[in-house]
Amino acid sequence: MTKSKRNVLLLIGSFQMGGAESQIVLLTRLLLEGGRYRPHLACLDRSGVLLDEAERLGIGEILEFPLTSFHDRNMITQLRRFAAFLREREIDVVHTEGFYTNVFGITGAALARVSVRIAFRGETGGWRTSKQNLIERSVFRFAHVVHANSEAVKEQLVKDGVPAKKIVVVYNGLDMRRVATPPEFRRAEALTIFDLPDGRRFVTIVANMRHEVKDHPMFLRAARRVRAAVPDAAFVLAGEGELTESLRALAAELGLEHDVFFTGRCEKVAELLAVSDVCVLSSKAEGFSNSILEYMAAARPVVVTDVGGAREAVVEGETGYLVQSGDDETMAARIISLLRDPQRAREMGEHGRQVVERRFSAQAQLENTQRLYDQFIARSESPLPQTTRNARREGV
Repeated sequence: MTKSKRNVLLLIGSFQMGGAESQIVLLTRLLLEGGRYRPHLACLDRSGVLLDEAERLGIGEILEFPLTSFHDRNMITQLRRFAAFLREREIDVVHTEGFYTNVFGITGAALARVSVRIAFRGETGGWRTSKQNLIERSVFRFAHVVHANSEAVKEQLVKDGVPAKKIVVVYNGLDMRRVATPPEFRRAEALTIFDLPDGRRFVTIVANMRHEVKDHPMFLRAARRVRAAVPDAAFVLAGEGELTESLRALAAELGLEHDVFFTGRCEKVAELLAVSDVCVLSSKAEGFSNSILEYMAAARPVVVTDVGGAREAVVEGETGYLVQSGDDETMAARIISLLRDPQRAREMGEHGRQVVERRFSAQAQLENTQRLYDQFIARSESPLPQTTRNARREGV
């Protein structure tokens, strides 16, 4: 007898504020609201600001499977707990979120013989060591499919030796309500919230300060050039992490101490983007940036580095501009052109909002993810020739 709803387990590393973590919490809510699948959520670490949001979904207990290493007795203990949990909940699909959840979750799901095992890759490079990449590729053999969040990530996976037919691209989605300002929004009040001065035009970057791959120094070098050409420009860095103090020091070294504002972790993204004139991302590597989607959804023109899946979202010259990683001179020139032509900037921003609504909405993400689940559940239930079963077992 077929179950009325299939059980999907989404495995998240932690609930820290990050792109992949936010996407998992969003997908959990979308699946719950969609009603076709019954979502479950588990984690390796319960810490983080997104935990409250996840618990408010009311999907039941969020179990934690804490790891200290992939090579100790605790790993074996947690894998056994995880496999037992999957059997107890009758999980049909396990969908992971990144390197650590791929290694743990796909291995545990294989031990529990879960019907559909979906690994995830959300970056092109610059994040993992060669040893970690080797481990992950080995684990991918036990997955039925690898979910890539952009064509650029898929291309990198193929270069790394993952068969192209094993990779499916499902783009990140964005709930447009995240960037919608409340009816009572007032610019002056928003500036007060972020401790920003009145009478300035703001160039904003939203990116964590935990990883050098975000290349905030490129943004600051571009800021110095922009400030020289547009004296009323100011620069907002929203995000938190251990690199914050070194970036403050660099801003001072560049003579920007009165022009650069560090807002910390941003819980009011809509308000911050509403007071911003141009939005920037300076990363050396990305998969498919949530920040770019948020900028565009908030109708802001973007200037971003041409890495990862950026060009799959940004329409060059229509929703913003793409520049080479490390080229702060061109980045500054593009920002200056937008600040000097506010009408053109507004038109680009509006076009960007339309692109997100059409291609990267939360509804599109839900439909594409459910289609992925449907396809592989149907495949798992269909009788297969012995040669095909052997190929599946070998990760082909």
